Amino acid sequence: MTTQTQTDFMEIVKGRRSIRNYDASVKISKEEMTQILEEATLAPSSVNMQPWRFLVIDSEEGKATLAPLAKFNQNQVATSSAVIAVFGDMNAVDSIPHIYDTAVERGLMPAEVRDRQVPAITGLFADAPKEALKDSILIDSGLVSMQLMLVARAHGYDTNPIGGYEKDQIAEAFGLDKERYLPVMLLSIGKAAEEGYPSVRLPIEEIATWK
Repeated sequence: MTTQTQTDFMEIVKGRRSIRNYDASVKISKEEMTQILEEATLAPSSVNMQPWRFLVIDSEEGKATLAPLAKFNQNQVATSSAVIAVFGDMNAVDSIPHIYDTAVERGLMPAEVRDRQVPAITGLFADAPKEALKDSILIDSGLVSMQLMLVARAHGYDTNPIGGYEKDQIAEAFGLDKERYLPVMLLSIGKAAEEGYPSVRLPIEEIATWK
């Protein structure tokens, strides 16, 4: 069943908490999870490359595989509706022709722009140092991850971003090429079983400078 989405942006932003304990009886349907991911992927990315890839871990078998890789986050794994492993695809540039072709077909981009940009972009990324490509993918995947957390909140769910897990093992554990798929973070998602606690933010005068 699809939940009623919230439309008050400030309520969504200010109400977001990192939740570690979920109502294990609440399961997000594949249909609604697909909608959440579709809305999350409206996030921006460099040259619209969309290098993010999602592994939705919601089965008992999947969670059993994940549990030993997230030793310090067992409660989130066990009680959440799902844990979404966010990866960056180091081969994402291969999707550029398809993305730009689709844009032309939908009348969103002139064909001459596609014809000029596709070879330029693919050539640029082919020659880019691996670390520069990695940095770009991590930035874009961070943007989609934050948007995913806010979209989940709009659907009535809560999340917890998790960085403490065995990043060197997770791709292979789920049959993915670890040289291609760069682990970004885990995001637990579900219906909160308890309220998250508010946390302190540094005042803007300490972290922002005007020139």
